[in-house]
Amino acid sequence: MTLSREIAIPSHEPMRIAVISDTHSQAHPDAIGHLRKIAPHLILHAGDIGDSAVLAPFEDLAETLAVRGNIDGNGAGPNVVTVTLRDDHNYEVRIVMTHIALYGPRVRRDAKLLAHKHDAHLLICGHSHVPFLGQEGKLIAFNPGSIGPRRPPLPITFGLLEFGPGHSSIQHIDCETGEPWLP
Repeated sequence: MTLSREIAIPSHEPMRIAVISDTHSQAHPDAIGHLRKIAPHLILHAGDIGDSAVLAPFEDLAETLAVRGNIDGNGAGPNVVTVTLRDDHNYEVRIVMTHIALYGPRVRRDAKLLAHKHDAHLLICGHSHVPFLGQEGKLIAFNPGSIGPRRPPLPITFGLLEFGPGHSSIQHIDCETGEPWLP
């Protein structure tokens, strides 16, 4: 099942999208505070939600779209979410999100086909808990990492996307400090 949304980019500021993943029923206690400061227009959850109640605090901050992860039951949501962002100046970004899309630092064949099918610019995934930003051809692949229980030695991170006329950025944020995270 695929959920598709079209969203207008605000004309007065960049569109801020928080990307979270792998909450496993327990988001980091500082996650909501950091996200509140960012004030995202939209939150994307790339799967492994666990108990669906974990989504409520995020839904209170902004519209939250989530895909089902491998630990989530069949009724937990769609396998794929597509989001098309548009502004008044013909600027457009097409995002496709699914839970499993990477094999190490490479985009899996099935994920490439999915991205191609939706003519996506950006592929978002979760699953590995490893923060990742890479590019294969014209496709950008992004895994925000995990904001769920720590898996040493991995950091606890989420993603911040910003899109607008003359401005776009993709970064990881350290969930413990609220500061940009770099490997």
